[in-house]
Amino acid sequence: MQKPQPSSEYLVLSRGQWDAHLSPEEIQAAIDDFYAWHGQLVAAGRMRAGSRLTREGKRVSRQAVVDGPFSESKEIIGGYWHVIAGSLDEAAALMARNPTLAYGLEFEIRPLDPERASAFAASNETPAARAEA
Repeated sequence: MQKPQPSSEYLVLSRGQWDAHLSPEEIQAAIDDFYAWHGQLVAAGRMRAGSRLTREGKRVSRQAVVDGPFSESKEIIGGYWHVIAGSLDEAAALMARNPTLAYGLEFEIRPLDPERASAFAASNETPAARAEA
């Protein structure tokens, strides 16, 4: 008997904007379809609730605190959700059934790292020259 894979949690970032030619009614239908799809997956334990993001924001750096948003329109993050899956491929397959894909949105799926950050382990924040060494 094959042992089931333990499930991991994945962060899903909703990116992009609705296709410009869509009417508000078409967009609302896609949103309604999404919430029905999402609700079924939350009830089944395959996703956790997430949230849309507002249009405003701040960026904090050592130089300053500045107003946002900060991305080009193709890179806009509209919201986030959490997927529970046995692998990154399984999480991607689940998100490939998201009904809003057909209307211009796309999704970035990233595994959550349960480990604490360490300066001695390569991470997203590690400079490329050091990560490759």
